[in-house]
Amino acid sequence: MTPTEIVLAAFAAIFTDHDPDTAAQLLAPDYIQHNPAVPTGADPILAIIPALKESGFTVETHRVISEGDLVVLHNTNTNAQLFGSDALVGFDVFRVENGKVAEHWDNLQPVVSETVSGRSQTDGPTEITDLDKTAENKALVTAFVTDVLQGAAPEKITDYISTETYHQHNPEIADGLDGLGAALAAMAEAGISMRYDETHLIVAEGNFVFTASEGALGDTPTAFFDLFRVADGKIVEHWDVVSEIPPEMAHENGKF
Repeated sequence: MTPTEIVLAAFAAIFTDHDPDTAAQLLAPDYIQHNPAVPTGADPILAIIPALKESGFTVETHRVISEGDLVVLHNTNTNAQLFGSDALVGFDVFRVENGKVAEHWDNLQPVVSETVSGRSQTDGPTEITDLDKTAENKALVTAFVTDVLQGAAPEKITDYISTETYHQHNPEIADGLDGLGAALAAMAEAGISMRYDETHLIVAEGNFVFTASEGALGDTPTAFFDLFRVADGKIVEHWDVVSEIPPEMAHENGKF
């Protein structure tokens, strides 16, 4: 089985089929957990399966992106009260080692019914294309994160983001570079800064590049999970999930 097949099988066993026996075969016993609310190890995941089934928890996976031993799922979760809300959009990242799921990172935020752009937090293209451009697209997004998001050279933004087409799925930002600029200006006027300090994970496959970064919104430590779609050498679409990093967690692994 490929890493993607292993992750999808484990994910289905836990969240769809509610099958702890199959899940136990696919999770490493020393599974490393980064979700702040869930203890580390395979046993806590297996123990929550009956509660997931009883709650009516459902998940819809919109995109699957993989590179090497890392697999990224872009999901919508419903009946997700166990995780803090009726409906949540999220990114789940899994690392596979020796044929088992060995590590997990995620970021979750509530589903928003009305967005500034009119796009949902998850709609848009899902097909992976341009596999021959994976390395090129990964390099583009990596440089964008360094120059623009981390602030090394923000004036280069038009080197990375298309000035003609930029579809936005962040619920508070309109389409286009103008929409992004207006949102950042409004935040600045409200005295809210957005800071990306370090990017811990970058996963690329064809036209999609995912990044997981640590930073802050104002004074609040924040995790930024971003997905970019690249076409013709420019970023043309963006999805994200933004979540506070809590000061206390159910393990000592940290958010990243």
